[in-house]
Amino acid sequence: MAGKKWIQEAIAPSSKGALRRKLGVKKGATIPTDKLESVAKNSKNAKTKKQANLALTLKKLRKK
Repeated sequence: MAGKKWIQEAIAPSSKGALRRKLGVKKGATIPTDKLESVAKNSKNAKTKKQANLALTLKKLRKK
């Protein structure tokens, strides 16, 4: 079984904020859900698509 902080270990410190920068959202602002969903469905870049899907998943976990 993984440790308690498996999410923090899964996200590399060097990649923090990469999706926000790609989408042109200012630092400190939240990325709109509709923008994340659009990128997750329509992006041609596989890495960006994965980042958007991870952001959507983490957003769902936060509400619990």
